[in-house]
Amino acid sequence: MILDKIIDNKKIQLEAEMKQLTIEGWKQRLKRPGMHAVRDFFGAIKKEGQISIIAEVKKASPSKGIIKESFEPVEIAKEYCSSGVQAISVLTEKNFFMGDDDYLVRIRQTIPTPLLRKDFIIDLWQVYQARCLGADAILLIAAVLDDERLKKFQVVAGILGMQCLVEVHDREELERAIESGASIIGINNRNLKTFEVDLKTTESLMNYIPHDRAVVSESGIRTREDMRYLKELGVDAVLIGETFMRADSISEKINELRVV
Repeated sequence: MILDKIIDNKKIQLEAEMKQLTIEGWKQRLKRPGMHAVRDFFGAIKKEGQISIIAEVKKASPSKGIIKESFEPVEIAKEYCSSGVQAISVLTEKNFFMGDDDYLVRIRQTIPTPLLRKDFIIDLWQVYQARCLGADAILLIAAVLDDERLKKFQVVAGILGMQCLVEVHDREELERAIESGASIIGINNRNLKTFEVDLKTTESLMNYIPHDRAVVSESGIRTREDMRYLKELGVDAVLIGETFMRADSISEKINELRVV
């Protein structure tokens, strides 16, 4: 399964990176004067009566290959920001999504919109790293984390001022996410084993989520009808990457999908 390959690769990458800088090294960086304040990701996306947009800066994916040939991450983020999206997701995974940590750093320096660091976080080291890179929130994937790490990473992220989007794919993972105390729950409509996408995945899980949590529907959102459908379900936000990356005009596509 591709997810297993990504995680195996991530372990090798982290082994090398952690030799260059320890968690204590990240902690010392956080004490430096001028460290950026954290923005409220939860507050940005959970708006009564509104479905928010988390727009993703994404060059490629394992299933689709290169999605956007002409890829300027800061310019894309600027267009997202000027189009009024509520938050931006920045892919930093290098080998399968062609992301980079530097994208997050540069975007953070340029725009005021809350930022989600989207990567495969499997070690506490990455939580501290994300804070230093400029993340306001981080993605935690329930499928790759045991209960102990799922809870611990959220606690530490909270201490650092960040919030966590805990991603689930089925009822079992959802129950684990709720038990872990997740305040933002992402429902991935993509089956990570078959890569099939079905928005009904969001519908099947919505009724089991407490109303005080923020619910984000991820993957497969392409049309205004998709947005209306998800809004009627009570979804708080959508995370959209490929649809925007393939659009001739990002701003026009955002306006097309925006549901009042």
